[in-house]
Amino acid sequence: MATKLNKWDIVDHLRNEEDMALYLEACFEEDPGDGSLIRAALGDLARARGMAQLARDTGLSREGLYKALSKEGNPEFSTVVKVIHALGLRLHAAHL
Repeated sequence: MATKLNKWDIVDHLRNEEDMALYLEACFEEDPGDGSLIRAALGDLARARGMAQLARDTGLSREGLYKALSKEGNPEFSTVVKVIHALGLRLHAAHL
C-alpha cells in the first residue's frame, strides 16, 4: 500500500488576522537581510486572503501583485506598505 503525501502549504494554516500577523512577524525576525523571506510571506498572506481581493484593496493589478510577490519579484516599498495595510496589519519599529 502506497503512502499518499500532501504538499504542506502555510496558507492552509493562516486562518485569521492574528495568525497572519504572527507569521509575518516571525518572517521579519528570520529574514536574512535581503527581504526574500518577507516578500515570500507577503505572497503567502496574499494567497490566504485572496489575490483578487487584495488587488482591489490595494488598487494594484492582480498580475502585478503576483509578479511583485513572486520569488523573482522585487516590489517597491510602496507596494509592500499597500499590501501590509490592505491585510489589516501595521508595520512598526522596535528597539532591539
